Amino acid sequence: MTVRKTAVTAVPLHPLLAERWSPRGLDAAHELTEEQLTALLEAARWSPSASNTQPWRFAVARRGTRTFDDVRDALARGNRLWAHAASALVVVAAETTGPDGAPRPWAVYDTGQAVAHLSVQAQHEGLVLHQLGGFDRDRVAALLALPEQVQPLVVLALGSHSAGAELPEALAAREVAPRERLPLDALLLPLPEDPAA
Repeated sequence: MTVRKTAVTAVPLHPLLAERWSPRGLDAAHELTEEQLTALLEAARWSPSASNTQPWRFAVARRGTRTFDDVRDALARGNRLWAHAASALVVVAAETTGPDGAPRPWAVYDTGQAVAHLSVQAQHEGLVLHQLGGFDRDRVAALLALPEQVQPLVVLALGSHSAGAELPEALAAREVAPRERLPLDALLLPLPEDPAA
């Protein structure tokens, strides 16, 4: 059974955007294909960045590997309850300083755009991903031997949705709860009065 949680929007959106959500119920038997993984990373690779600096970096740990177990163990306890079923855990990092030593003030923003592109491609591939901010960044940086200028930002739990996945009761309830967002008006910053008006 597929759970659909299509966004209720003021105007129609592309289905890849309207139907994307972040389930925790993952199919522990699903295997990510090389073609799917390459498509996701290509989608990220071709996202925009300031001065084309492309500051995003990815470490892909597939389920069944030692690195997957190490990344999973660095997750916050609540995330470890379900992320073990992901086909892969993808560490997303940003190179915040360029090779010339100059800071890259837009690196985190640009890396977020790369993940957004990756998430839309995942939806197109019939995959799901859940972005995890709850993890030990220092531990992951040490595990991957990241240089100081490459900062881990998020871990993506990537795989196939399973409506029948076993989850703790509170998380299972969130799987079927309606999606919610602030109303559009609440996201708009007020503009100053136009004296000519």
